[in-house]
Amino acid sequence: MRTAPRRGAAQAGGAGSLVDLLCGYSGGSWRRFTRGRLEVYRADCQLGSGKGGGAMLVSVNPPSFLLLLLPLLLPAPLLLAQDSSVQWVTLRGAPLSHLLLDAEARLLYVGGVDHLHQLSLDLELMSHVKTGPHLDSPNCLPPIALKDCPSARPTHNHNKLLLLERSQGTEPGSVIACGSLYQGICEKRSLSNISQLLYQSTNPVDTQFVAANDPHVSTVGIVLSTGSGVGGELRFMLVGRGFTGMGLGDIPPITARRLYPAVRPQRAFAQEDELGKLIIGSYSEYDIHFVKVVAFNDHLYFLFSRRDVRYKMEYRTYVSRLCISDRNFYSYVEVPLLCHGGYNLVRGAWLGLHSGKPALFLVMAAGWTSTSVATDNSALCVFGMVELDAMMERVRESCYTKGGRGVKGQEEAYVVYTLSSNCLTLPQVSVSQYPCGWEHTPSPIGSVEPLPATPTFTATTQLTAVATATEAGHTVAFVGDRVGRLHKVLVRSDGSGEVYGSVLVDSGSAVNADLLLDTKQQKLFILTNSRVSKVAMSSCEWNADCQSCLATRDLYCGWCVLEGRCSRKHECQRHLHANHWIWSFDSSTQCVSVQSVQPANQSKDEQTQVTLSLLQLPVLTVTESLSCVFHHLPPQPAFINGTSISCQSPEPALLPLLPTGSDHVIVPVSLTFGDVTISTANITFYDCGAVSRLNQTSQCLACVVSVWKCNWCPLDQQCTHHDQCPNEHTTLTQKDSTGPGQCPQVFGLQSSALVPVGLTSTVVLKAHNLDIFKDKAPYVCVVEIEGVLVNLTAIAQKAPNDTYSFTCSPHQFQYAVSRLVYSAPVFLKRGARRIDALPGLQLHLYNCSAGRSDCSQCRAVPKEYGCVWCTESPAPSCVYNQSCSGIPADSCPPPQITQVRPLSGPLEGGVLVTISGSNLGMSFQDVVSGVTVAGVQCPPQPEEYKISTRVVCKLQASEKKRTGPVIVTVGTSPPGRSKSNFSYQDPQILDVLPDKGPLSGGSRLTVKGRQLLTGQISQISVFLGTKPCYIMEPVSDTLLVCQTLSTNQTGRVPIRVLFSKAERTVPNVTFCYVDDPVITEAMPTESFYAGGRVIVVNGRNLDVVQHPIMSVWVEPVDVQRVKRRRRLALLSAKQQLVFNGTMATVSEHCTVLSSSQMTCSTPSVPPEVKVKGVCFQMDNVRVHFKSIKGKSFRYHPNPRLFPLNREAPDAPYRFKAGGVIAVEGEDLTQAMSRQEVAARLGDQDCEVKTLDSTHLYCEPPEVQPMSVDDSSRLPRLQVLMGNLQVDLGMVQYDTDSLLPPIPLAAQIGLGAGAAFIILSVLIIILMYRRKSKQALRDYKKVLLQLETLEINVGDQCRKEFTDLMTEMMDLSSDVGGPGLPLLDYRTYAERVFFPGHQAAPLSRHLDLPESRRHTVEQGLQQLNNLLNNRFFLTRFIHTLEEQQGFSQRDRGYVASLLTMVLHDKLEYFTEVMKCLLQDLVQQYVAKNPKLMLRRTETVVEKMLTNWMSICLYSFLKEVAAEPLYMLYRAIKYQVDKGPVDAVTGKAKRTLNDSHLLREDVDYCAVTLNVLLKNGAEVQPCPVKVLDTDTITQVKDKILDQVYRGVPFSQRPAAGNLDLEWRSGQAGHLTLSDDDVTAVVQGRWKRLNTLQHYKLPDGATVALVPRSQSLSGTRVNQVFQTGEKTPMLESEEEEGLRLWHLVKSNEDPEIPKHRKSSMRERERAKAIPEIYLTRLLSMKGTLQKFVDDVFVAILSTKRPPPIAVRFFFDFLDDMAEKHDIEDPETVHIWKTNSLPLRFWVNILKNPQFVLDVQVTDSIDAVLSVIAQTFIDSCTTSEHKVGRDSPVNKLLYAREIPRYKQLVERYYSDIHSAASGCYQEMNSTLTELSGSFASEMNSLVALHELYKYINKYYDQVIMSLEDDNCGQKMQLAYRLQQVAALVENKVTDL
Repeated sequence: MRTAPRRGAAQAGGAGSLVDLLCGYSGGSWRRFTRGRLEVYRADCQLGSGKGGGAMLVSVNPPSFLLLLLPLLLPAPLLLAQDSSVQWVTLRGAPLSHLLLDAEARLLYVGGVDHLHQLSLDLELMSHVKTGPHLDSPNCLPPIALKDCPSARPTHNHNKLLLLERSQGTEPGSVIACGSLYQGICEKRSLSNISQLLYQSTNPVDTQFVAANDPHVSTVGIVLSTGSGVGGELRFMLVGRGFTGMGLGDIPPITARRLYPAVRPQRAFAQEDELGKLIIGSYSEYDIHFVKVVAFNDHLYFLFSRRDVRYKMEYRTYVSRLCISDRNFYSYVEVPLLCHGGYNLVRGAWLGLHSGKPALFLVMAAGWTSTSVATDNSALCVFGMVELDAMMERVRESCYTKGGRGVKGQEEAYVVYTLSSNCLTLPQVSVSQYPCGWEHTPSPIGSVEPLPATPTFTATTQLTAVATATEAGHTVAFVGDRVGRLHKVLVRSDGSGEVYGSVLVDSGSAVNADLLLDTKQQKLFILTNSRVSKVAMSSCEWNADCQSCLATRDLYCGWCVLEGRCSRKHECQRHLHANHWIWSFDSSTQCVSVQSVQPANQSKDEQTQVTLSLLQLPVLTVTESLSCVFHHLPPQPAFINGTSISCQSPEPALLPLLPTGSDHVIVPVSLTFGDVTISTANITFYDCGAVSRLNQTSQCLACVVSVWKCNWCPLDQQCTHHDQCPNEHTTLTQKDSTGPGQCPQVFGLQSSALVPVGLTSTVVLKAHNLDIFKDKAPYVCVVEIEGVLVNLTAIAQKAPNDTYSFTCSPHQFQYAVSRLVYSAPVFLKRGARRIDALPGLQLHLYNCSAGRSDCSQCRAVPKEYGCVWCTESPAPSCVYNQSCSGIPADSCPPPQITQVRPLSGPLEGGVLVTISGSNLGMSFQDVVSGVTVAGVQCPPQPEEYKISTRVVCKLQASEKKRTGPVIVTVGTSPPGRSKSNFSYQDPQILDVLPDKGPLSGGSRLTVKGRQLLTGQISQISVFLGTKPCYIMEPVSDTLLVCQTLSTNQTGRVPIRVLFSKAERTVPNVTFCYVDDPVITEAMPTESFYAGGRVIVVNGRNLDVVQHPIMSVWVEPVDVQRVKRRRRLALLSAKQQLVFNGTMATVSEHCTVLSSSQMTCSTPSVPPEVKVKGVCFQMDNVRVHFKSIKGKSFRYHPNPRLFPLNREAPDAPYRFKAGGVIAVEGEDLTQAMSRQEVAARLGDQDCEVKTLDSTHLYCEPPEVQPMSVDDSSRLPRLQVLMGNLQVDLGMVQYDTDSLLPPIPLAAQIGLGAGAAFIILSVLIIILMYRRKSKQALRDYKKVLLQLETLEINVGDQCRKEFTDLMTEMMDLSSDVGGPGLPLLDYRTYAERVFFPGHQAAPLSRHLDLPESRRHTVEQGLQQLNNLLNNRFFLTRFIHTLEEQQGFSQRDRGYVASLLTMVLHDKLEYFTEVMKCLLQDLVQQYVAKNPKLMLRRTETVVEKMLTNWMSICLYSFLKEVAAEPLYMLYRAIKYQVDKGPVDAVTGKAKRTLNDSHLLREDVDYCAVTLNVLLKNGAEVQPCPVKVLDTDTITQVKDKILDQVYRGVPFSQRPAAGNLDLEWRSGQAGHLTLSDDDVTAVVQGRWKRLNTLQHYKLPDGATVALVPRSQSLSGTRVNQVFQTGEKTPMLESEEEEGLRLWHLVKSNEDPEIPKHRKSSMRERERAKAIPEIYLTRLLSMKGTLQKFVDDVFVAILSTKRPPPIAVRFFFDFLDDMAEKHDIEDPETVHIWKTNSLPLRFWVNILKNPQFVLDVQVTDSIDAVLSVIAQTFIDSCTTSEHKVGRDSPVNKLLYAREIPRYKQLVERYYSDIHSAASGCYQEMNSTLTELSGSFASEMNSLVALHELYKYINKYYDQVIMSLEDDNCGQKMQLAYRLQQVAALVENKVTDL
């Protein structure tokens, strides 16, 4: 059966995705096809439970119509080639865990999660049963009832065992399946139908719990039978299982379980007393992982890995042996296995044969450090069973009879698993008498020495499974790995191995250890995560010929010669006979091949006997024969003679035709056996007639010298293979050595071969061997000229030497081509018969005038041609000498020079000067020394010389400038002189612009100078350093432009201009390569089609660009192509529109404003095109817009503006002064902001006030503007949006008159009352209008103010962020390297464990008298031992917590002391902490579980804090410290940029509104030059400070600058230094915060600032050490100029209060002269919220750094710390155990344990991790960030309102995003695979060893004893009252400690 290629095995969804697609096509299922090779293509797509519902099968050769549909149905990633030898089925229940083969029934059984499957060997699903999930809990015993087991949950059932039990008598056979549910109980199912349940205990007892109840703990088993059962055979099952720690904890690792006969039906699988079990002292310590159990001879062998508790605590692989008949496990012996190379963990095993001997094949992996976690480094190791049994016997003998000792007394054997018995010295006969041990023999026995082996095969991908087979006496190992590949390994007899093939089974899915072979050893069944695959052990049948078969080098394959197929050896019927089966794996073998063919060549016109010689010809029987097959002709019988085979060649008529242009054909001849081709060779059939036909010029010669056996018949002119000619006796043969010389042939010319044209000439030919012709046929000479045959009558004349001369009739020859010589073939014909001519026989016709235009050229023709320069002709010309009517010239005219290029050259020479003209010599020798340029000899270049017309000479150097003609002298003729003069010039370079450019090049360099046009332009070159600069434009005498190339190094390079050899530079002028321009931001990111929108581009090095361009790639839309082309052609002239196929580029130039900013106007784009991309082209640097911020640039349709007067657009719009003009439109703000829009009314601006998507409001002038259009007196309103200019119509102002006057007639008619009413109404209307206008103006002003405020805040944020980024980039060198001031672990632990303690125990030493030290230390050591008792420690903690005087501070202190003491035993510390936390959970579950871990009220909560701090220290160092430090630096930089009140701590720049400086403080930045001493040299260092800074603040800023990157603890303290202001030579003034010059107002004294001392910008200061004598007193020194005597300040006045920028409380009594200023301040405070914009500015500036810290903490892109995963798993388990279903409660627990307990502490106190100083103002900012982090971790909705605190409002928009981070972090950890307990233990072990030396445990023990002493009686009483404490004598042991530590009188 051939399988169809698998596709998409590696993709998500696996086979399911493929079959789902195909099932969707076919309607749910496929039927079985049986037509030829179309077999079994079926897919069952029902995914429901029940029979037939679990599998999806893709099998052999699908129907062709589906194959055609596959590329359409499958997505592209699924179309991946898979190995064609793999057939697979996808099953439900991943991960699948066990595979079982019933060879008799030819069935497969598969166990997985919640599913069991039964398959045929063709992988068709036969039956399926669902086994879970069910209600269960690993901590409860079945049966499970929710009321009895509150922690029960629907739990998946993982298959742990799948075994085969054969039928016994009336007992049917069954499949034994054990799962992880119900403490690992087992069941029996029918072999024929696995869905049929035969047995399951409904109420199992504890002895029936078999398998591990943990999915991650292994279980192995085997079914055995013995004949010692009561009443017949006893069948039982041996099971090995690992330790789970859940449920029953006393189940031994190896147990025997009864199967048949069962005492009672419900007691099947029971572990009974008479059956054995392996007892282990401390099961959990060994951490046993079982891999396999196998039976061999009379023994069982368990293979497993475990921790070596006895020696190095590392994991090793062991094999243990038990006698099958030993029910009590007396025979247990185990031996460690050593696979050299560090491979210590067994992953898979197989019992097979190696070189015919039984052996264990193990795949083993190297463990990670000292854990059971396997790495990818793996190996295959082979251990012989004979050697293993021999070693076990030696170990058993040593432990039985020698006490476990060897010959030299070394330990050889011991009793394992810490049991009480030891090895004995029994009599020697005991070994043989008790081969399986007995009650008195020691057991279980372990070997000290391992059994070693050398790896057979190693891999860097973890190997997971192995199976072996024997093929033709060779051992083959099939090894599976974790990525789904199966490797085929030849295992040699010496133990070495060779991989000879690999098969991809299931990409990305590990191969399960259950590898199975079928009984015929043809197929391999492989189990992966969700598939069962069937793989052919070999694919021999896929190789169609011998060569491909042998090329596979497959150990299974070979070429079966007489059967003509690639097969396994036993499949070839005659494989035992020599040369019948050729093994492919042997590189020395080769296919049966023909060595020679006789004859190899033969004429196609005859039939002969062909003999083939072969090597390795297989022997046939007498009745068998071989055949020869020529081409496609019928077979011919072959006759065997030894190694030769003869057969008859085919008849000539049957042979294939000759190829065109060939005289032979190659025909294959095959040697066949029946229909099988054994070997093939080639034989050549030639045609002599074709030889002559293909060589018409010399047929005889070609025939005679042919490689074939051909003869020539001259009279018949026939080439034949016959020895005799048919009609004559004369034959020229190849055998005759004179054969070629006897051919009739024209062998030469008797006349000259040179024939001039235009003259009558006679040609005479010479020939021989013509006597052979007897007829009288005439001879004709034939000359072929330009394809035309010229026939000339020939007269023959015979010479005495039998040669003939043929005189051809005279003829005047001509040819049309213009060249001196034309070669024409010439031959002789006799009648119609052509006589052979000597190859290459030709006449050389020549024409003297062709290409010879002057005398020199003519005379240069070789003399044998007879060409002369004839001056007598109408015009002088070159003719044949006999054609010249006069006397030929014997000399030529003087040289004539027509052109000289170039006409100038440098003084250094080196330029090639090209001289063109005529008569410039007949050869190079004529001018070799006859050329001068401006009087300087110029040597000609021979390779450039052209006769008579061109001389190229190399200009020589001249010592001065000179000008003169070029002179050429030829022989004795007068010299030729040029009309133009040549000048020697000295070019000068004056300037080069610009002086810098980007690394990528593209800068256009302009070189200015004099006489730059010197020499050839092609020989002028410019170099920048070593890089050429390509000249771009035509060079003028004063200007040269070139374009720079890219380079890879910045810096200055010299500029060189080369004029051939002459080099010119500009002194002190260089070109500087700088870093390429970088664009960091480009805003806005959208425009409309009309373009013209200004894009502000920010970046670095933008000023180095000369021609920045913004380009838009557009692609025409296919519709309306003509209209589009027309519109594209109408683009404005300033745009660059470049077509490239269907793409076009529209560009606009940009304007560079500074090095960090430029502006670009968006190009106009026609609406009919599609925008494909936008980029900035900056010389050679191209930056795509999307690469800047990851956002594409978008073009929108143009905004539409409607006319002001839409009903009558030509009519003016009436406007009343004082209002605004409202313009309607559409999409006005889609790609435009208000600031970018301009409006003009006539000749004045109309100020745009508001812009939204549909309206534009602009405020025109109060007075109607003038019109700019002469055609109208009214102004027109025009709106400008980029390039878009819209005329909206005319505007006419209404006269602002009051109500119209009352007409005279109406006044007369109205009475006085009416006049009064009208007057009153008029007054009211006027007042209303005035108030309305005023309100409208006020409203507009407020809107304008708010918009201005918003713009200013945004501008300020951008400006400050830009400044900060510049500063933070400068800090990048500090971060990540030595500049990251991380604290060492000791200091970190001290600050976290004991925050606020001045003298922490970590820094103290045990202060004891020497006489007592030893005793006390001994007592403290005993106390340490007591603390390592879990019961004592928990009782001790609970007792302390019950005491009323035991404060919360005491609880935290004790927890930290315990952390110090147990730091070297973190695994134990973790277990105690978990135990205490379980008690804590129990307490809070009864009250309110959401309050747990909220505060640190118990010892265990502080222990948890310390535990997290220990486990996350590495994460802090490697991940979180750097962004935290960057955040700290950013905060400090921002805070220090603004004024900070030194007294109150309030700052202008902060996030905390309570610490916000709400005053307008006038300040300015001042740069101080601080003198620094660098060795003997004093150098100034500029430091920026504020003039409002106090002196201490100035000193701090100076120290920050000077000691940048130095940890804070290593800097000098500001208090130990004085700041001196130095002016002139001797002027020193010591500055101080408080001195006699301080300003005192009332009871307020102001701290001194730089303003107070009036320090100018640029002042020089120095930090000097404070005098030692004065350091202890508050003395301030004031040094006047030239004085050195300090002015001592009087003591501080009583009642004075210090202030700096603001006073904490204003004085109620304000002096009169200050009341006005107070009123101003009150006005400023009227709207204090105006200063909250400072918080926004600070927040926007720090946003990136806050995000970086939060992402570093909460990102799951890297694996979360193992401690977090471990503890969160623990909390999930606690919630599940206590039936807490509210996810919010678990979320709160996790938040309280990690973010609030650890991360908030670190965020608020970076000094815990970093060596930095956190001031009050920085702490205020960190508090807000920490509070934001807290809010982000809560589950409650973050609601804010008008009354919310400012700090809450500040991050209101970001907190939902942070909440998503937290939820994703928790979710990813929860959804990750559990099972990190072992990894956690390994990590804790490593941490214990890493930092234990940092802990001062004796001091911590001594401090702990103080608490024991304080509550001594209560602790003793608590221990004595407990039964367990009494058994362990804990109170007694504590009394011993007390007696030793302080001589306490006890009851001892």
